[in-house]
Amino acid sequence: MENHYDIIVVGAGHAGCEAAVASARLGHQVLLVTMNLALVAQMSCNPAIGGIAKGQIVREIDALGGMTGIVTDHTMIQFRMLNRSKGPAMWSPRAQCDKTAFSLYWRRVLENTPNLHLRQDTVTELLLEDYTAKGIKTQLGKTLFAQRVILTNGTFLNGKIHVGEVNFSGGRIGESASFILSDQLKDSGIRTQKLKTGTPVRIDGRTVDFTKMEEQPGEENPGRFSFSNTPQLHRQLSCWITYTNEEVHKVLQKGFEKSPMFQGRIQGVGPRYCPSIEDKIVRFAERTRHQLFLEPEGRGTHEYYLNGFSSSLPEDIQVEAMHLIPGLESAEIFRPGYAIEYDYFDPTQLHYTLESKIIKNLYLAGQVNGTTGYEEAACQGLMAGINAHLSIAQKEPLILTRSQAYIGVLIDDLVTKGVQDPYRMFTSRAEYRILLRQDNADYRLTPIGHQLGLIDEDRYLEYFHKYDIQQQIIGYLRRHTTQLQTLNALLEKRGTPPLTQNVKLENVLLRPQISIQDIIDYDFDFAKYLSQIGADAEQIVNAETYIKYNSYIQKEEELVQHLSNLDNIKLPADLDYASIQSLSKEAREKLTKLQPANLGQASRVSGVSPADITALMIFLKGVSSE
Repeated sequence: MENHYDIIVVGAGHAGCEAAVASARLGHQVLLVTMNLALVAQMSCNPAIGGIAKGQIVREIDALGGMTGIVTDHTMIQFRMLNRSKGPAMWSPRAQCDKTAFSLYWRRVLENTPNLHLRQDTVTELLLEDYTAKGIKTQLGKTLFAQRVILTNGTFLNGKIHVGEVNFSGGRIGESASFILSDQLKDSGIRTQKLKTGTPVRIDGRTVDFTKMEEQPGEENPGRFSFSNTPQLHRQLSCWITYTNEEVHKVLQKGFEKSPMFQGRIQGVGPRYCPSIEDKIVRFAERTRHQLFLEPEGRGTHEYYLNGFSSSLPEDIQVEAMHLIPGLESAEIFRPGYAIEYDYFDPTQLHYTLESKIIKNLYLAGQVNGTTGYEEAACQGLMAGINAHLSIAQKEPLILTRSQAYIGVLIDDLVTKGVQDPYRMFTSRAEYRILLRQDNADYRLTPIGHQLGLIDEDRYLEYFHKYDIQQQIIGYLRRHTTQLQTLNALLEKRGTPPLTQNVKLENVLLRPQISIQDIIDYDFDFAKYLSQIGADAEQIVNAETYIKYNSYIQKEEELVQHLSNLDNIKLPADLDYASIQSLSKEAREKLTKLQPANLGQASRVSGVSPADITALMIFLKGVSSE
């Protein structure tokens, strides 16, 4: 019917785009409403995808059938694998993207997705009936109905922009904020608080002296994010490294008296792990310099992003300080840095599906849940879109566990612990990070994506072929013995004791000084075998990772099995924790507020002790025996 849809997605940022495409591909009539269709999936901060732990999330999105990895591969201008000096569990892909091309490619994806309808308009309020979302009303007077509504408003809810003593409403610079919607949700019982984020000056590259900076080129053999057959990157652009100094810090300090952050005009909490430059020089006063990265915003522009120099100080102070940075003495800016303060909703009021506990059929995804970063937003959008679909189809929801995916870690952290500052994913947040490597995201999640219908049959067959070849490589290394003379020369060269008898190649590879490439170079038969089975570089490295880390992988899998028992013990939705006197007072208060779904979630709540979990188990056994 006219004005009726299965799902309405509000906001076309990274979360909204993933939510809309996923739910439309799963067969629903979906409407995506955004204030400006020319700015879909806008990279409003740095023009990059991935990074520490974030790269793992993008690969997981791709493995489930999401689009962020594919769009990145088509628009990247530089690729690097971070943390190569550490173990494979820490390796994190990162790509510098062409900012304009990224948004345009996403626009093409949206326009070419069947069942997906686009509308440029501003959503002013939800249609609510008995705390159930029924649709939306827009600024242009449209009333639109849907079975499910997904809000992905980013930083636009009651957004306010700050540059020194100047402040004005806005969701991003040059774009208006949204006001009524946030107040409506607050009046409905959804807890609303404020956060802050910021962005640095944008610089005209024609006015930069790159000879005074350290070049940071991309990798010689760049990788990709998607497990599908996306294009190989050619002709990379470099980033550049420079540093602040004590003179820069002195100039910045001159602006503190006009700083909205230090003068109390900003009430929202800023990101702990990506602070503004003025925050850095206060928090790390002992440091005489801070590293900065000058990053290109695309192939067809001279605009550069000064990563590490986020600021809300007055524009003249930003420019004066910037001119004291090596290479930027004569730099001109396209626009100053600014801070933005915005509303977010307490994510502990969400189910694991990202559906609101307060308003039925309403899903929240992205920065409205207190996260920061394109990647964290995109994965929430994908999960909200999938779960909205499963809800309409009356199927079991998709809830990824902490041992299945970084996405599972993120959502569990949000709904269990909430946020005090903008949430950013790190490898340290994942207790099973050896299992959650970027290289095996498809092994973990592609079968789920295929079962849902987001991974087609051809790609699923490619997935099986890839892992069949990896198993063949592992099998060869386990079956075949060494050639002593050849490999002893290698071992001597690597500074590790020679062999006195033939051993399996697998045992040689277990030595930390030896890589699988060493064995390929020194064992002609192995190299010939790899060529015969058509093994590519990724399959070879993945096989090496499996062999070198297999004992650690097995230990983590055993730990997962042991701890997952708690997640299988469900807690009644109406459990009266206040009446369980064997719980500590803090546990009673926090569990009453959160209403965890199972004992595993309860055990991860701050302030709930192992003794409280034992008390809960005893209580549940008593109830079940009555």
